Amino acid sequence: MNNNDINDKLREISTEEFIWIIYIGIIIFSFVSNYYEKKYFLNNDQKSKKIYRIIMIGIFIVLLFSYSYFLKDSIKSIKSLKTTDSNKKKTLVYLSFIASLLIFISGIIFLFIAYNDQSLDVELAFN
Repeated sequence: MNNNDINDKLREISTEEFIWIIYIGIIIFSFVSNYYEKKYFLNNDQKSKKIYRIIMIGIFIVLLFSYSYFLKDSIKSIKSLKTTDSNKKKTLVYLSFIASLLIFISGIIFLFIAYNDQSLDVELAFN
């Protein structure tokens, strides 16, 4: 690795550390949303239901942004592959892209569910 490659990797790690901090916030908001979800089911409190839904939609919007970062990074990795790279590296890079794409798609699906499940029929969790 040359200095540019090392600097790029260090920037990626810094971005990923920031995303991990965001995930900690998402976990905290998930606990808060569970509080409102329980309150709704125990007391039929419509305000708690609304707050729960807003939090869940917000969580999945933020997750979708982080998933899009990882998808973009995977695409960048594919584009940077060289013909001289080993077959193992190429396979792993493509598998990473497929995994990132599937996670991104799951984020879209969870956001769709959170937005459309107005009666709270589906249990959503930060996955």
